[in-house]
Amino acid sequence: MEETGSAFQVDLRGIVDLLARHLYSGPNVYLRELLQNGVDAITARRAIDPSAPDQIRIRAWGDGGLEVSDSGIGLTSAEARELLATVGRSSKRDLDLGVGREEFLGQFGIGLLRAFMVADTIELVSRSARDLAAPAVKWTGYDDGHYDLTELTRGPDDPVGSVVRILPRRGLEHWLTIDTVVSLATEFGSLLPVDLQIEVPLGSGDTASSGAATTVSDTGHQAPVVETLPGLESVQASDQPTLVWRRISEMELPWLKTYPHELARREGLARFCEKTMGFTPMAVIDLSVPVTGLTGVAFVIPDAVPPGSGGFHRVYLKQMLLGNRVAGLVPEWAFFVRCAINATGLAPTASREQLYADDALLATQEALASQVRDWVVATLETESPLAKEFVHTHHLALRSLALTDDAVLDLAAEVLPFETTEGIHTLREVMDEKGEVIYTESLEEYRRVGAVARAQGILLVNAGYVYDSDLMVKLSSRPQWTLRPLSPADIAQVLSEVELDRELEIYSQVEQASRILEPMDIQPVVRRFEPEGLPAMILDDPEVGQDTNSAEDAAGDSDIWNEVLEELGHSSQERGRQLIFNDTNPTVRRWLALDPDGAFFRAGLQSMYVSAMLLSGEPLRAREAEMMNDSLDTFLKWGLPDKERRDADGSLGS
Repeated sequence: MEETGSAFQVDLRGIVDLLARHLYSGPNVYLRELLQNGVDAITARRAIDPSAPDQIRIRAWGDGGLEVSDSGIGLTSAEARELLATVGRSSKRDLDLGVGREEFLGQFGIGLLRAFMVADTIELVSRSARDLAAPAVKWTGYDDGHYDLTELTRGPDDPVGSVVRILPRRGLEHWLTIDTVVSLATEFGSLLPVDLQIEVPLGSGDTASSGAATTVSDTGHQAPVVETLPGLESVQASDQPTLVWRRISEMELPWLKTYPHELARREGLARFCEKTMGFTPMAVIDLSVPVTGLTGVAFVIPDAVPPGSGGFHRVYLKQMLLGNRVAGLVPEWAFFVRCAINATGLAPTASREQLYADDALLATQEALASQVRDWVVATLETESPLAKEFVHTHHLALRSLALTDDAVLDLAAEVLPFETTEGIHTLREVMDEKGEVIYTESLEEYRRVGAVARAQGILLVNAGYVYDSDLMVKLSSRPQWTLRPLSPADIAQVLSEVELDRELEIYSQVEQASRILEPMDIQPVVRRFEPEGLPAMILDDPEVGQDTNSAEDAAGDSDIWNEVLEELGHSSQERGRQLIFNDTNPTVRRWLALDPDGAFFRAGLQSMYVSAMLLSGEPLRAREAEMMNDSLDTFLKWGLPDKERRDADGSLGS
């Protein structure tokens, strides 16, 4: 029987374009599909003959081509026509070779045709194990959409299985080179439960890096030796390199291996993590979800990572790599781990590069979240060096988790570090010392009043960083914690008004400063407060009308400052912000003694205003930068030796 020039019942060129351009991340998946076909064929054969060999062999073929052979179930001519002529149709043979069966990886017909992403010709020679009397079949497909199907004479000693040979498309030859194939096979198939080997030149890379190099005898048994393959005895005498077989598959999941002791297991898993993920883990969390056949580990990253930095994981389905950047496996708060898992009950997306969102994935996500969370709780309760290292490195992740879990919330409050006016402390330490926790809700607020609070003996916690203010609010509802935000009274009580005669003495200077600062929508106020070394600070009121830039800078500030300003006795309708000068500061007192109409007075005001902005953490806009340059220019003119001496009133002479 011979069938030539027959057409696929599909637009093959359109399918190839769809696969290469829109479905897959790259043409490298062609080898994964060929490996999947081989593994499924072996699985199908072992269902009827458990002692059947489990071998997949890959070698160079022809002029830049590739040959992939397996010891699987094989095909008859009728099966080849059904599976390969009508792409994507379900049939009884689909069930035999993969579709809808948990133990299989893919779909044979579509999987084979995916090789057209890198090849212009695919040849399949197959011998069936179901019907040993059936002739062998040779199927050749071409990228223009037609195929040839031929029956071959089958000898009694011909091995059962399939051999796929592909020739590269022009411009894609590099995808079929042995070095590239070894890299792809190692990435996709290093944990496959079959004997996967690739023929490589002796001395290329580390021959035994993935297992002993072997030759295969006629009976299929492996001899763990490195020698020239049959038929290549004279290779060493020619210019061609000696060829050997390199084992790629380990056949056993690293987290399920038997180790002599726990330390050996940790070291083995650390090596796996280093090899596949590029870091040495701080700790390893065992994972198991029996309902979806999932086993694996979560590696705790040794360095701090920002929230939302990834959550990408290495996922195997039935020991074939699905991808090393699979998302959605653990919740967002678990961004401190990278997982390596294998599952039999999870489904891939159409591209087979991510997990399909269904009830099975949802149940798996919930189980993994619980297991990672339980590890966090158990670790924190030990007060071990690991616990301290984890808190120090991944306190952001712990803060995120604490917002979703009340039990973790209480633990986190005991161990999480917070910036305070007396150094880094936990909330428990602050509670024990002061009886309550007083905090600022923004970083700018803390910077403005931190020095003043420290001088007054107020232990102030900075809750302006990510997650912190939300944590404070949630903790304040817990009966064992007493927390409150910084109140207007806390600030007002440390800003003392100056005496009446002092107000009259500096009246002209304050009025002139008010006129100078009016374009900036800021009101000068003179008060006495500690520390003496702080000349001035800025308090914002975002509710008062401000210019566009000031409104943007104050957008996140609290209404607390409006209340503070009201307590200080100033109308909140006058200016949007207050520049509070410290009358106990020697520099401020000398400045207030200058002639308000002199250049030095203006320069001193500009300098202290810019310094107060920098102290509060505000960025300098063009206007403030110009003010800083003007004040610096004034001081430099006074200091240069060839300039006239300043007038007796402190102003700059002409």
